[in-house]
Formats: sequence, structure tokens, C-alpha cells
Amino acid sequence: MMEKIKDFLEAAGWPRLIIGLFLLALFITAPFVEVNIFTSLSDVIVRFGMWGILVLAMVPMVQGGCGLNFGLPLGIIAGLLGAVTSVELQLTGLVGFFSAVLIAIPFGIGLGLLYGILLNKVKGDEMTIALYVGFSSVAFMSMMWLKLPYKSPDMIWAYGGTGLRTTISVEKFWYRALNDIWTIQIGDHFYFPTGMIIFFAFMCLLVWVFFHTKTGTAVTAAGSNPEYARASGVNVDKMRIISVILTTVLAAVGIIVYEQSFGFIQLYLGPFWMAFPAVAGILLGGASVHKATIMNVIVGTFLFQGILTMTPSVINNIIQTDMSETIRIIVSNGLILYALTRTITIKSAKVKA
Repeated sequence: MMEKIKDFLEAAGWPRLIIGLFLLALFITAPFVEVNIFTSLSDVIVRFGMWGILVLAMVPMVQGGCGLNFGLPLGIIAGLLGAVTSVELQLTGLVGFFSAVLIAIPFGIGLGLLYGILLNKVKGDEMTIALYVGFSSVAFMSMMWLKLPYKSPDMIWAYGGTGLRTTISVEKFWYRALNDIWTIQIGDHFYFPTGMIIFFAFMCLLVWVFFHTKTGTAVTAAGSNPEYARASGVNVDKMRIISVILTTVLAAVGIIVYEQSFGFIQLYLGPFWMAFPAVAGILLGGASVHKATIMNVIVGTFLFQGILTMTPSVINNIIQTDMSETIRIIVSNGLILYALTRTITIKSAKVKA
């Protein structure tokens, strides 16, 4: 019995157990400080679905040996292009949502191809370069959003102005198009976005199936042991590019799922910091810079979004003051800092070895 407990602790890892117990403690404390447990649980599930695919987008690049994708905003920009084009065409409901996805995929493939070629030129410094790529792409698109030829009055600045607004509502178009499929509503407080969770599960299945194909196995081999893979006849550079393209496409799809639940398309500096919660999520789930699984995505996303959702509301009620945004920033950046220092520790240990 003790041996099984020890094996479980080793498999789960102390950091995840401690964070999981802290999250459980927040749920237990919530009713005692007049926080509705069903509303809180619903919020956690919704945020889990919103962020799930964006965290899933980390898996292909990690498995392909390119490290954590700090260039996630590049894929998000592809998704934003699909989203604003769908709104420009005045498409609504599931047709509008899936049109946005289909339009975003070619952008994701094109940007992912260029991104992958660049990362092949800077082997060993992928994460540093990815950070620059993410930030610079957001800055470049901040200029392009003012110049792209979109004309819809729902998106451009008022009074005949040119360029797109900072925030665009999708309420008239495909707001909750996924969430409200077979939705479960219990009373006024509990809401389960069935469609969004099913779509996330479907995307996880696609990634799992891909990594069990011949190409997916070659991508994993190229990431885990490039010299052995090259000796086995695998084109390592090509596999790395495929992993980057897949990551970029997943990020494009993920941001559209996020937007349909959130209700708004956020342009300009909106995608600037979105890579960091996704990186923190997968690291909290137990991934490393060299290996990531779908289970890491599920566990990490739930823990990160759970802590981020529950901590402000519970602590707010305990201290009887409105500091929710301050607490959210502290908790969010604290979790991200922990995750990033964990990455540095792993890399340092490998260098010493």
C-alpha cells in the first residue's frame, strides 16, 4: 500500500499535489465566506475550455524539440485574421465560427512555415527567438490592423475612420456558438459549456492521433534524439517545421474558441502576453522543455485557471474589500514565475549532466 502511495506521489509530483490541495482548500473555504461554489465551479470550467487549446498548442513544439512556444502570439494573429474576416463577411452561429477557423488555418500554416524555417536557423536558442517573434509580430500587426482593407461598420472606428477597433464584439455573430451546444444549465449559478469542452476533447484526440502516426512518431524522435533520428533516415529539420506549423494552427484555432466564449476579438496588444499563461499552464501540468503530453495540458490548465479564478473571489470576501484585480495579477504572475523558474532549473540540470 505504501509503495503504491509512493509511486502515485512520484507520478503526480509534489508541486501539482500542493497546488491541487490549495485549489481544493479554496473550494472548501468558498461557502464559508459567501462565495457561491456553483458559480465558481462554472467559471473554472469555462476558463478551462477557453484556454485548453491554447495550452494544447504547446505540445507539438515541445515534442518536436523546439522548446516552449513563446511565439504563440504568431498563431493567435492567424486566428485573429480568421475571426475578423468572418465578421467582415457577416457570418453567424456555427457557420461563422467554423468559417473563422477555416480561414485562420491557411494563415496558420503559412506563418508556421516561416516560423519553423527561422527556428531551424537558430537551433539551441529557440525559446529566446520565439519570444522576439511573438512580441515583434504583435507590434507589426498593431500597424497592419490600421491598414487592412476591412470595411464592416461593426469593426472599423466610428465616424468614417479607417482601421479596426481595439475590441470587436462577436455577440451578433458567433458568441457562445460552441458553448451553447448541449449546454447544461442548473439553476441560476451552474453553467457547463458542453460544446466547447467536447471541441477541446476533439482537438486533444486529433493531436493524440497525429502523434501515433508515422509522421508524429518521427516528430517525437526528432525532438527527443535528433542524432538517432537523423541516422534512422528522418529529416529532422522537416519534422521540426511540421511541429511548428501544427503548433501555430492550434494557436489560431484556440484563440477563436477563446473569443467565442469571451465575446470579444481583442486586437493590437491583446495577444501580447498570452503565451505566458499557456506556458505556465503546461509546465504546472508536469511538462518539461523536452516532453509534454495531453494529460499535462488537461491537469495544468485546470490547476492554473482554477487558482486564477478562485483565489481573488475567496480572498476578496475574506478581507472584505475589492482587490480582485490586484490579487489576480499577483497570483497569475506568481504562477507564471514559478513555472518559468522551473524551466530554468530543468535546463540547468541537463547542462550539468
